[in-house]
Amino acid sequence: MNQADLFQEMDSHLQEDETPSVYINRVSEEPIFREQPFFMLIRLKNTEQSKKYHPEGNAWNHTMLVVDEAAKEKGQSRNPRALLWAALLHDIGKPDTTRMRRGKITSYNHEKVGAKLAREFLAQLTDDTELIQSVAGLVRWHMQVLFVTGNLPFADLEAMKRETDYWEVALLGFCDRMGRLDADRAKEQENIKLFLQRVGE
Repeated sequence: MNQADLFQEMDSHLQEDETPSVYINRVSEEPIFREQPFFMLIRLKNTEQSKKYHPEGNAWNHTMLVVDEAAKEKGQSRNPRALLWAALLHDIGKPDTTRMRRGKITSYNHEKVGAKLAREFLAQLTDDTELIQSVAGLVRWHMQVLFVTGNLPFADLEAMKRETDYWEVALLGFCDRMGRLDADRAKEQENIKLFLQRVGE
């Protein structure tokens, strides 16, 4: 299998499967996943996360849960293909930003690093600039749901709205929050409502 064929397969499974993680977990064992750009994803398997916020374990486990959640929510999306690719790539910046600080695992600015890496990843596989732009924008801003609802100083609604579709950010943010073993669906739905109110929906 070459890179172009693998990209097409992944694209189809992301858009069509009820649980795309089944295919992605299987294909991640293939030798081609040890090559760039797919190696950017494999690194998630060795990227630990805070057990307090991520009882599911490493960033790969979390990403697989987020992808499957996005597959459930894609009917609400204005751009389902971008949403699913963004779900797969949303934490691609964590391997480069994860640190142990004062006994806590952190990944500050992983969304900014991730946006750049998402562009690099997709640009090696497709010339669909609209897809690349949409996915990178969602990766860049996916933490805004947490920042806005948590009244954190990192919120930047105006820049987010200039660069991406805030409805899609809300959807991806919801999937991100639900991609955990102890997720509270009702609570996260309320957080999304609050986020949309503050954005101006």
